[in-house]
Amino acid sequence: MKIEIATSWREILDAELKKSYFEELTMFVRQEYETNLCFPPENKLFEAFNLCPFEDLKVVIIGQDPYHDVGQAHGLCFSVNDGVKHPPSLINIFKEIEADLNIPYPISGSLERWAKQGVLLLNATLSVRAHKAGSHQKKGWEQFTDAVISKVSKEHEHVVFLLWGGFAKKKGLKIDTSKHFVLTSGHPSPLSANRGYWFGNKHFSKANSYLENNNLPIINW
Repeated sequence: MKIEIATSWREILDAELKKSYFEELTMFVRQEYETNLCFPPENKLFEAFNLCPFEDLKVVIIGQDPYHDVGQAHGLCFSVNDGVKHPPSLINIFKEIEADLNIPYPISGSLERWAKQGVLLLNATLSVRAHKAGSHQKKGWEQFTDAVISKVSKEHEHVVFLLWGGFAKKKGLKIDTSKHFVLTSGHPSPLSANRGYWFGNKHFSKANSYLENNNLPIINW
């Protein structure tokens, strides 16, 4: 596994990348990509960091696993490549934005435009074997992404954390809420959304209001 990660993040995470668990994770991921079809493409494993430099960070969204079907995952949680059918959770995200901000539903399911504005689209696990959800869990990725969240909480200020669903809420337990703005709701998946735990959370307008109140550029969702 090549650690192709933006310089600003490498400086923040250098000590983590040298830990023994991360070395073991690197060997596991390298072997998986050599012997199986895995997603995202290996050169996109750290895409969330490369499109959103640490100094530009404004919002963190936490997902769980990359999509595991062909052509979907490209290193950003909830996002799919241009031209790919929108997965159900992404559809519900766009519907909430449409209702919250009166923004037309987009054609593209790629969230690169968010990342380039300072939104870290972080999956808890950064890789997966094709058609096998959760296949790269508990190999070290979760420890790494916990460290990322802790570093952001400690080294940054006025970051908006959007924690959707129980899993993301647990990942965010150590966020310093005196320095950052944490918003929680149900997950945008149909199971949660159809039970009334997603729609109407207005996270996108609330995030922009917080950024604006702290003299930071808002996100063009």
